[in-house]
Amino acid sequence: MTRLIDLVAGARPNFMKIAPIVRALQARADAFRFRLVHTGQHHDHEMSAVFFEELGIPAPDVHMGAGGGSHARQTARIMLAYEDVLLRERPDCTLVVGDVDSTLACALTARKRQIPVAHVEAGLRSGDTTMPEEINRLATDAISDWLFVTEPSGCENLRREGKPEERIFFVGHVMIDNLMHQLGQLAQADAAGFRSTALRAGLPRYGVVTLHRPSNVDEPAVLAGIVAALGELAAELPLVFPVHPRTRASLQRAGLSLPPGVIDTQPLSFMDFLSLWKDAALVLTDSGGLQEETTALGVPCITVRENTERPVTVEQGTNLLAGTRPAGIVRAARRALRGEIPAGRRPPLWDGQAAQRIVDHLARLLPA
Repeated sequence: MTRLIDLVAGARPNFMKIAPIVRALQARADAFRFRLVHTGQHHDHEMSAVFFEELGIPAPDVHMGAGGGSHARQTARIMLAYEDVLLRERPDCTLVVGDVDSTLACALTARKRQIPVAHVEAGLRSGDTTMPEEINRLATDAISDWLFVTEPSGCENLRREGKPEERIFFVGHVMIDNLMHQLGQLAQADAAGFRSTALRAGLPRYGVVTLHRPSNVDEPAVLAGIVAALGELAAELPLVFPVHPRTRASLQRAGLSLPPGVIDTQPLSFMDFLSLWKDAALVLTDSGGLQEETTALGVPCITVRENTERPVTVEQGTNLLAGTRPAGIVRAARRALRGEIPAGRRPPLWDGQAAQRIVDHLARLLPA
């Protein structure tokens, strides 16, 4: 008898983490079946059939459309909607990824119905409990049965918090599994249709910028400082900036314009964006996932945050933690451009096999 795994995702980055697990479960169809659950936490017009085709996974089996509103309202709506899903058919395990509200909401709902919960990307800690994501990480790990960890610091954090050793599994990183899969797809793709191909024309050397975290874009003074830093750097290196909708709205509210040399574009699809940043001289970002992906490909990364829950990217990878003050951002970026940071190396078990390890553990942990 096959075991049913609910795979929960709430936003595009979640699906990128789920995709390798889908492929690994598909290869074990004799032992597993899965239900792909999209909570609808983020309504994203880019989530067309092409998006799922790029990832090599089917469209979601369940789309709850439960997003929007405050963290509390969103979490409550997702819990109510997921409980209805569980009542229709009870899975043998609920697997959640990352640290969004969907992660905690579905983990809590499943656990209260005595359904085992597996958390992928467990143990990551920034130490900053003003971040909603940090609260979600702490709470999800507190109630999860099985904790699948991406980097050594995650194991250390979980042990320090008193989690039993038999619940902690260092498996590597599914985000890197997906990156490697997409690199293979990109090698066979026709890049002529990518928007990034036109953006790069005439730019032999360029940087890439992404910003979306509320702490950076919702506070006008902080955002203005970051924009000023981008302007100073863009005088030396063109910066391509696919602007997140939240960031664009914040720029407009604050009356800020992007400086000359910062090339404003709409958000890009995963493959299009990968084609852009993998060849960049520099990436400036506040994205956790991009910190990891740049480390995996050896691209210098400047993280525009005061902390990171992914310390392995700093300790072993290509990431510099710059803070959010303009002088610190410019100083770190110039160091990277001068080649004054270590080349970095790919962390242990970031080898494209993390999803396979997770499925192997689930095969052992879940009764047939």
